[in-house]
Amino acid sequence: MNIGDRVRLLHGKEEGIIRRISSGGRIEVEIEDGFIIPAMKSEAVVISEVERAYFGDNESTEIKAETPAPISAPKDQGLYLAFVPINDQNLSLYLINDSKQEYLAHASEVFGPNHRTLLAENIKPGIAKKFDDRMLKEMDQWPAFLLRFIPIQNRLEKAIPPFERQLKIKPTQFFKHLSKALFLNKSAYLFHLEQTTKELDIQALNYELDSLRPKPEEQRRERPNRSVDLHIEELVENHDSLNNSEKLRIQLEVFERKLDQAIQTGMDEITFIHGIGNGVLRKEIHKRLSQLGNINYFQDTQKDKWGFGATLVRIS
Repeated sequence: MNIGDRVRLLHGKEEGIIRRISSGGRIEVEIEDGFIIPAMKSEAVVISEVERAYFGDNESTEIKAETPAPISAPKDQGLYLAFVPINDQNLSLYLINDSKQEYLAHASEVFGPNHRTLLAENIKPGIAKKFDDRMLKEMDQWPAFLLRFIPIQNRLEKAIPPFERQLKIKPTQFFKHLSKALFLNKSAYLFHLEQTTKELDIQALNYELDSLRPKPEEQRRERPNRSVDLHIEELVENHDSLNNSEKLRIQLEVFERKLDQAIQTGMDEITFIHGIGNGVLRKEIHKRLSQLGNINYFQDTQKDKWGFGATLVRIS
């Protein structure tokens, strides 16, 4: 098995060309549309020239038959979660409403008992709404996605029940969902969000959605402490179940929120305790601070106590 060989993946029907062979028996296969799939050598078989010569035109016929076709809304429940390739490493997440019904949509990612909201807004018919990005190589570590939908009915008519769907993406099944995403005119990995039988507690859900949207005045008046500890154990209770990228995301969200509050409430300075660790969090904080125009300067502080594990931000 060499670079340039055409192979078929055993876990699905994908075929492609080997573009890279790594140590440990790993390969990277370029399939249709230039998308790269990582796999093990044991999960692929080389398509020999004998097979190609024998089947001849049948091969091209099979490939043509598998060309993805546009989706269509089944009985006005055409809601889809779409993963659209940006390149061979990154995907954009879209919520597609291919139906005649407007919905109040709430999308979140689930980390055990903890949830993080990704989207909470009205989704009109004929809309493809982007709400997040993901790295393909981290698919095994993606959390489950929880999507909730409340129909918006502006006329007096028969009630449409709300519903929810929770998805845990499995790499072995993911690549079988390639299709053409309506309204985007792009190839994407589509997951149809069929209505489930579970009914939602509307009062509780409305309260949750409302609580996730703090009023501007309330958010502006909330002044943070002059020293903010960004160690993950101070931010999340069950942090052992999170991977490094999830921890970094949470820490940066708290950093940005506290910095915004400090600026809005007129604070002249604030200190972020990020620890030393591998230096990724400190580097990312300094990078973002250097891009802001209303920051006078920032520097490492309290070195006798934290070493290079704390940053003082002077607000102009």
